[in-house]
Amino acid sequence: QVQLVESGGGSVQAGESLRLSCTASGDTFSRYAMAWFRQVPGEDYQFVAKISRSGGSFVLADSVRGRFAISRDNAKNTLYLQMNNLSPEDTAVYACAARTTYPAFNWGSADYWGQGTQVTVGA
Repeated sequence: QVQLVESGGGSVQAGESLRLSCTASGDTFSRYAMAWFRQVPGEDYQFVAKISRSGGSFVLADSVRGRFAISRDNAKNTLYLQMNNLSPEDTAVYACAARTTYPAFNWGSADYWGQGTQVTVGA
């Protein structure tokens, strides 16, 4: 059983930055591919980024490419999402997820999910 806890959310103004963290416990962190998803009220979770178990491969959604970066530190059991040049359209609950395999990683196929952290971006 893996527990995932997100932190780093908050309220910022457009153009500012935030870094989210997701700390894992309960199993060997490097066994899992990791991903970030986000959800706005009334909609399903949307894919943001994913990273392979070693950190050597990653994918970013078109909507965040060039502004966001995903990384991980397996020694610290932590996943990161660096978010730069934020816009009001990035306002959402951001949650991390873990999956033992990297391909076809979506919210429904994850093995474990965090509770999420709120990010609010003002105009």
